[in-house]
Amino acid sequence: MRITRRGFLKKSAVTGLEGLLACSPLGGLVWAERPPDLVVARDRDPGAAVSRAIGVFGGIERFVSPGDRVIIKPNMAWDRKPEQAATTNPRIVASVVRLCFGARARSVSVMDNPCDDPRRVYVQSGIAKAAREAGAKTPFMDSRKFTKTRLKGEVLSQWEVYRDILEADKIINIPIAKHHSLAGLTLSMKNWMGAIGGMRSQLHWKLDESLVDLAGFFKPCLTILDCVRVLTANGPQGGRLDYVKALNTVVVGTDQVAVDAFGVRLFENITPRQASVKRALRTIQKAADRGIGRMDLDLLKIVRLDQV
Repeated sequence: MRITRRGFLKKSAVTGLEGLLACSPLGGLVWAERPPDLVVARDRDPGAAVSRAIGVFGGIERFVSPGDRVIIKPNMAWDRKPEQAATTNPRIVASVVRLCFGARARSVSVMDNPCDDPRRVYVQSGIAKAAREAGAKTPFMDSRKFTKTRLKGEVLSQWEVYRDILEADKIINIPIAKHHSLAGLTLSMKNWMGAIGGMRSQLHWKLDESLVDLAGFFKPCLTILDCVRVLTANGPQGGRLDYVKALNTVVVGTDQVAVDAFGVRLFENITPRQASVKRALRTIQKAADRGIGRMDLDLLKIVRLDQV
């Protein structure tokens, strides 16, 4: 769905749009100064929310070019249904797939390396069906395609990374925001665990440093944090619906550290589990200290879109 300037102003309650000039010929929005660092969209329709948010950046054409091979990396780790908030919302994934094809991507593949059986996870999450209906491929990761790769990290000098992700022209990271028993919270940086193979449990010994190493290696063109339904406890698998809180929000940006910092702010407002928030902040601080991204939200240009 391409947003027009008139429709954008009519349908959204918007703050921070002082740099907006007009619509580009392609239908995206043009900024007089720099574009926003983050766009936070609230809408009962997750697909519409992400489409509107990306439109504020100037449209998906800013990130995906004709002929690109695009990999979308959602969180499909667990055998859980969408309402349990342990996996990425399928409607967000489908919307991004359609946008990529609208930008004339050559191919779009949606994949993850689940902790549970992928034959169940891909189905139960609803992601495979939604992605395929939008035109994407949804292959299981083939163990033969994990290849030792130099990460040049402080803890992870090398690790097994999935070859298709290494060879993609563009990667779009679409994690879900949720509680995590070890990491505190799992957001965009933690989602890279599903792009690697090997004995991933070994990373738990120095989890903060390992996640920052992964974030320093993977370079998504876009990060979309699913906060439609967030899991406030018993993560990462969840299970009980009373642990789930509906926020109907997506956070979109090109800086994964900034996206995660905003995700932490959301959790600060909704959960008493402050120990989890503090643990997640340690990882984000390490990433900011290494120059991977920025975490001081007060210094960022943030646009908020609220459904009217």
